[in-house]
Amino acid sequence: MAGEQPSWSGVPLEALNVGVRRRLSLFLNPRSSLAASDWRSLAEALGFSYLEIRLLEGRPDPTAQLLEEWPKRGPGPGGEGPATVGSLLRALRGLRRHDALQDLLPLIEEDCKKYLQRKEQEQMEQPVQVPAVDSSLPRTSELRGITMWDDPSGQLPEMFDAFICYCQNDLPFVQEMIQELEQTEHKLKLCVFDRDVLPGTCVWSITSELIERRCRRMVVVISDDYLDSEECDFQTKFALSLSPGARLKRLIPVKCRSMKKEFPSILRFITICDYTNLATKKWFWTRLAKSLLLP
Repeated sequence: MAGEQPSWSGVPLEALNVGVRRRLSLFLNPRSSLAASDWRSLAEALGFSYLEIRLLEGRPDPTAQLLEEWPKRGPGPGGEGPATVGSLLRALRGLRRHDALQDLLPLIEEDCKKYLQRKEQEQMEQPVQVPAVDSSLPRTSELRGITMWDDPSGQLPEMFDAFICYCQNDLPFVQEMIQELEQTEHKLKLCVFDRDVLPGTCVWSITSELIERRCRRMVVVISDDYLDSEECDFQTKFALSLSPGARLKRLIPVKCRSMKKEFPSILRFITICDYTNLATKKWFWTRLAKSLLLP
């Protein structure tokens, strides 16, 4: 792609989800030995002052913090444009970070298309005259800002590669899963309830929203404790009861520990990933990652 599409060159920076921002950080945070431009060069190109850049140096992820602070500034006195996707791409081209552009452009285009589609849908659904609202009715907006990564306004719900269904006793295994699937070359984005979900909304409503609309896949962490968990039972049965179209999202059982109880019958006919099998354990994380990356 030679340049950004005119249709989304003016899309605000908020359209870029956390996955794209994390990947950009991987390119710009390290100080290159080849004198390639890093996040400091990008900050200068966007009009940040020397003192502002020094303050960002102390942050664990300066690129992410830079992208968060940029939209708050507005057009700069030096003629820097507003915080848009097009402005970011032009700055990266000016810094000759073609490596980052080549890797990120397909993901950025996908985010921009989704953003424009949401805005178009919102305009189509906007009534000519707003009727009186009965406060006793459930408000769908309450299910928009429910994760750590959602836009504060609730207009840009974050999407995930997989929802992780697990019981509390299996949390150490889930933490290993996060390390192997999110913090390696797989770069997957998992929805882990204890880490990602904000407090204050009905657990069942949040869970249903995340499984059906926000997550492409669902991983079920199976153990003896899973069989005793009412919450895990609800999540699994809900995923299996979805409409045929939604049911196409693959449900993947993962056996994390040796079990004394019988494997759940509702999952018996689905191929599992067995973490307890020593003969295949070296392929475990690669197989699981590949299954989550399938379209």
